Amino acid sequence: MTRRVERRPDAEADATVTDVAIDEGGPSDTVSQGPPADVERQLAEVEEKRDEYLDLLQRVQADFENYRKRVVREQERLVAHAHERLVRELLPILDDLERALEAAERHEEAQLVEGVKLVEQSLRNALRKEGLLEIETDGPFDPHVHEAMLTRPGDSAEPGSVLEVVQRGYRVGDKVVRPARVIVAE
Repeated sequence: MTRRVERRPDAEADATVTDVAIDEGGPSDTVSQGPPADVERQLAEVEEKRDEYLDLLQRVQADFENYRKRVVREQERLVAHAHERLVRELLPILDDLERALEAAERHEEAQLVEGVKLVEQSLRNALRKEGLLEIETDGPFDPHVHEAMLTRPGDSAEPGSVLEVVQRGYRVGDKVVRPARVIVAE
């Protein structure tokens, strides 16, 4: 006996399988059945996998959202801590300025000048602890760290070299906070 499976192209017949039995020269018998149990089992497995993947995707998405929120909170905490530390460093300088102003009210010029110098030195030290460095102005003009305010002839200076510093420049690490404003030799 030989079996042949026919599939009908129309949409209604997709789930129906027709078996035709041919017996050597004998009459043929056609039987119509629903989807086989094997197909139903495979469909159930595929649906189960789909549900697992969907659940996994939702968990990963939730984990990522929690991670993102945690990173934002941690970053805000670090910034707040850095601000607190800087303010703590600057408070003694504020105290020194108050003392210098009190001395100025008493007309003690020598103490005033000395007090202002001490305040300036304290502020420089506090900023140096935070990584602030002064930009070098000796030597040739560098457009990456210098800002040319004007040029003028330099008697013994090489053309393109810095003659005078108008305003000091600073950097923190490799980042220029403020370029040095300079006068450049022609």
